[in-house]
Amino acid sequence: MTDNEIALKLSQVEFRRQRRVILADVNLEIRKGEKWVLFGPNGIGKSSLVQMMSTRGFPSSGTVDILGNRLGKVDVFSYRNRIGLSSAELARAFPPNEDPLDAVVTALTATTGRWRDEYTAEDFAKARGLMEEFGIAYLEGKQMFKLSEGERTRVLICRALMADPDLLILDEPTTGLDLGGRELALRALSRIGAEDTDRTVLLVTHRLEEIPTGFDHVAVMGRMSGDEADAYRANVAGNNPSPGTIVYTGDLEHGFTSERLTAVFGLPLDVTHANGRWSAFAH
Repeated sequence: MTDNEIALKLSQVEFRRQRRVILADVNLEIRKGEKWVLFGPNGIGKSSLVQMMSTRGFPSSGTVDILGNRLGKVDVFSYRNRIGLSSAELARAFPPNEDPLDAVVTALTATTGRWRDEYTAEDFAKARGLMEEFGIAYLEGKQMFKLSEGERTRVLICRALMADPDLLILDEPTTGLDLGGRELALRALSRIGAEDTDRTVLLVTHRLEEIPTGFDHVAVMGRMSGDEADAYRANVAGNNPSPGTIVYTGDLEHGFTSERLTAVFGLPLDVTHANGRWSAFAH
């Protein structure tokens, strides 16, 4: 595989916070146009990886290459507008009184908070079209801080799509949505998964039932085990858990097995796949 075919590459990534090793030995390679799921339990380090992959955080060691740019070697603002991001952390970056329509359209300049930047009528028409598709056209003219969690989530998905990004990262995109809102979002995300384009999509979730159709690769995260994990624990004070890492990459059928998810979540699980949707139940 040549470098210009790779959208995202993480090599031996480690991330530490206050002497605790959060992530260790993370390796992942995603080609342009592929549709991936990053899956794992809460607290495993998914959000830390999202921060790096969206140019908003840096590894303690190892390398992260994004759209041909080595993180830390190239000005991130020169290519951040090529990355569409929807995440709870990004939501907190907007001014409280920001109009949701402006929150969507400012993706074109990779900014949060509209100031003196100008956008065309076509730009606003596209933003309104996205909001209509996700059932939130009625939010235009309101304020971000007054939105429900589900409404805010859908605004961020629209923003992530606004600039036709080369890399689209959707971090827990159905958080806070009720059943109707979730299904509406999953229908739109399934269309994204079915796209035959060079756009690379990474969906981050801990819920099997919220994985849309069209995504055909998965990176499953779990805790490090064995002597290496013991070595990391020995180097820090207290009884911190083992670092998170990627324990499987490949297709969903071989990734989402009952045995694998039982090990990842630490309780016996039965995994099912029917009518294009995944689910798991404890037994």
